[in-house]
Amino acid sequence: MKKLLTLVFAFGCLHASAQTTRKYSNEFMNIGVDAAALGMSNAVTASTNDVNAVYWNPAGILNLQDGQVGAMHASYFANIAQYDYLAYAKPIDDRSAWGISAIRFGVDDIMNTTQLIDEQGNIDYNRISLFSTADYAFLFSYARHMKIEGLSIGANAKVIRRIIGKFANSWGFGFDLGIQFERNGWKFGAMARDITTTYNIWAIDEEEFEKVQDAVEGQNQELPESTEITLPKLQLGISKKHEFHNEMTLLGAINLNCRFEQTNDIISTSAVSIDPAVGFELGYIDLAFVRAGVGNFQNITELDGSERVGFQPNVGVGFKYKGIQVDYALTDLGDQSAALYSNIFSLKVDLSIFR
Repeated sequence: MKKLLTLVFAFGCLHASAQTTRKYSNEFMNIGVDAAALGMSNAVTASTNDVNAVYWNPAGILNLQDGQVGAMHASYFANIAQYDYLAYAKPIDDRSAWGISAIRFGVDDIMNTTQLIDEQGNIDYNRISLFSTADYAFLFSYARHMKIEGLSIGANAKVIRRIIGKFANSWGFGFDLGIQFERNGWKFGAMARDITTTYNIWAIDEEEFEKVQDAVEGQNQELPESTEITLPKLQLGISKKHEFHNEMTLLGAINLNCRFEQTNDIISTSAVSIDPAVGFELGYIDLAFVRAGVGNFQNITELDGSERVGFQPNVGVGFKYKGIQVDYALTDLGDQSAALYSNIFSLKVDLSIFR
């Protein structure tokens, strides 16, 4: 498996960066954070209102009353890949707030077998070395209430760092813009990611590339270009929370996730492709929560030529007590999209409990 990952993450990533503009770039930034949001299939653009809004919609951090910390850990691909997230946000005054967050998605201890066979054609296991591939993102968020009642706006400045062992590394820079508007109990949100496009500038070790170049005959023959561009994406959301007399609440939310290119999304044109998502959260006295959602609707063509619509149901639960909230989500439920199950845990702490 790790030999396969060597090809996927090292050779594949290097060769893919030859495309200056690609449909899928910096995809680790689209995985998502916070088990509560993932349990609702990410349909939180309009409703996000805590520290994790630094990722989903920075305008949402204006709902914070005090400093708050959020963290998440998840494993993917049978625990081969690790995803970690840490964030902090707090109000500046009654009209503005700021936040900072960090994300790491990485695969460690990948076997580099490009030098397994020596010059005489002999297999020498001592020539195997290990390397890691890791993607990092650092987001700096700021949000402010506007003069229009119910309207708030937020922005992210982000720095992307990607490392593929000794083979290559890159720095990237970009901006996100988020808006939330509330009126008569309805919440509306918009999140424009990579609004100026996000640029990754790659530095490739040519000496190491020559070793990769010779490892697989007929592949990786040309040195990749050094610039990679992530195209803008737009997420639109609407949500409403209903409160019942028995101290229960029901939050319903809908997202439309838009890419400005033709993909396998259920709604796809040459101008824009749209993937809808729906999420629900049932809460009891702001103490216990049950969540469910469905999203990632894709047009899938089977091997026999037939077509079907794939989708990804998610579920989750949460528990909150005295400013400490623990959430769990089970994603890819039912394996409708041929993906692996993922168990997600996250923690959120309101720092006011220490005062």
